[in-house]
Amino acid sequence: MLLEKKTDFEFKQFDDLIDEKYRNVSLFPENLQAEIEASNEWIYPDINNGVYRSGFATTQEAYEKAVTQLFESLDRVEKHLSETEGPYYFGKNITESDVRLFTTIVRFDVVYVQHFKTNIRDIRSGYPHIHRWLRHLYWNVPAFKDTTEFTHIKNHYTKSHTQVNHTSL
Repeated sequence: MLLEKKTDFEFKQFDDLIDEKYRNVSLFPENLQAEIEASNEWIYPDINNGVYRSGFATTQEAYEKAVTQLFESLDRVEKHLSETEGPYYFGKNITESDVRLFTTIVRFDVVYVQHFKTNIRDIRSGYPHIHRWLRHLYWNVPAFKDTTEFTHIKNHYTKSHTQVNHTSL
């Protein structure tokens, strides 16, 4: 959907497909919109896409540039989470930023560290605040755990990217 300005409408257009108890959840609350948009400016290119830019780099220079930016941005997330009361990225309520980060962070140690060589640090041992945030989402918010299938994640990455993993093992 192409909109001039993002609104909560983007998150509510499919409400008739979800349980009524979830229809009033706002992932883009008005009081946090500017902060969410500002974080989106670097989370997507540096983290969400950064793992792919690292993993599919075809030169050492491109890899080093991408992986350095990825870890600088993970450091930025770690610092932010260390300074907020949590348990979510922007405090007490889940937002688009949590969803955006989760999709990459949940795959990070499982596949990206090995598969895309994003192995400067892992989440479990190198980022305690990100790790705590990730565990909270996975274990306490059913929508995250219920839609995360680790076997599929592992199989998808090892079998579909033959330019990175030639033997698909």
